[in-house]
Amino acid sequence: MPETLEFMIPAEPKYLKINRLSIKLLCELIGFSTVESNNITLAIDEACSNVIRHAYNGPSKEPIHIKCNIYGNKIEFLIRDFGRKANVDQIKSRELDEIRPGGLGVHLIKTVMDEVMYDTNFEKGNQLKLIKHFKGRK
Repeated sequence: MPETLEFMIPAEPKYLKINRLSIKLLCELIGFSTVESNNITLAIDEACSNVIRHAYNGPSKEPIHIKCNIYGNKIEFLIRDFGRKANVDQIKSRELDEIRPGGLGVHLIKTVMDEVMYDTNFEKGNQLKLIKHFKGRK
């Protein structure tokens, strides 16, 4: 049975800082290095920013629900929104050699996390599952 922590924040950029601090401290507490904790935090922050931008079409009072399941060999993040359904086939990063701001969040998330899975099978909204394995732990 995993240890579970849950966060719920309004889909507004100003609340992402609370989420970033919580995720970073959690990752360090359970044994990730500072670099790994920073990278995981950045990936989760990017995923939540994408929820605000794409699922809710901008800041909203609607919630972003983040559930963290801690297992012996991994941490699993479930990021749930109640906004517009994602078209999974269209979720992709821009070309890396294309020089312009933005568009690299999906690339960052997939680079940092070991597993990335989208679930749009809800009546309303989406869920993103992100998994990061502990190196050297089973």
